[in-house]
Amino acid sequence: MTDRRFLLAVGGALVGAIGGAAAAVNGAPIAGLAAAIGAVVAGAGVLLSPADPRDLPGPTAASTAVDGDTADAPTASTETHHAPATSAAPVEAVQNAAVPAMFGPPPAAPTPDAATPPPTPGEPTGQPPLLIDPTTGLFSEDYFNIAIEARLAAARRHLRPVGVVLIDVVEGLRVDRVRPADPQRVADAVRATLREADTACRRPDGKFALLLEDTPENGAIWTVERIRRRLVDSDASLTVWAGIACYPAHAFDKESILRSADQALDAAREWRQDRIEVAAGD
Repeated sequence: MTDRRFLLAVGGALVGAIGGAAAAVNGAPIAGLAAAIGAVVAGAGVLLSPADPRDLPGPTAASTAVDGDTADAPTASTETHHAPATSAAPVEAVQNAAVPAMFGPPPAAPTPDAATPPPTPGEPTGQPPLLIDPTTGLFSEDYFNIAIEARLAAARRHLRPVGVVLIDVVEGLRVDRVRPADPQRVADAVRATLREADTACRRPDGKFALLLEDTPENGAIWTVERIRRRLVDSDASLTVWAGIACYPAHAFDKESILRSADQALDAAREWRQDRIEVAAGD
């Protein structure tokens, strides 16, 4: 900016001097001399005027010097505030830092802890219900709870009976060494006795539940007796307890019929021998 003022001043002085000389030649020496002097003075005034503080390098006029002589001087203020210029380097650094987080490889799936114990039977695990018992190949209790509701609904619609049986088989009762019987052996006897329309499952407590289609009380008793004979004939150390409840003779809904069958099984377990108990009617 200073070089530009210098060129303008010199140019103005030259133009004034040339104009004054031309006026003197044309017969006005005093006017030409005055014009030349005025042009020179104007150029000198421009050169000697202070520069615009905004054109000077370094801190702006709004900054305040703090030293031993000017520590108490008031700070200069300006009415116009300019936002500080930002550098492109930090922005690029932030963008580059965000790229791995957005487009990096997905986190690895957590590996199961081998020391974590398996869930206890009947405890909710957040996994879909299993329909097949992995030990015996029979249906699971989750499937049985769904099937019994469907069978009871069909029985109401068609006025047909449904039998529900709970079976508990142990070995060593006669020698006071009671332990659960081999579940696979019990499952084989049940599978060989039931019809295709019937449903058998193994509950988490080790007991077996049967859902007998179109079967009244007498038919349920005969079915359990056939299972008992098959098991006892193969192993005399086995003891078979069973509780029977039927729709509509003993209950009308799932909860009531299962509760009646459980109570009948508890009554059968009070005997130290094979026993089949039938629930009491309402």
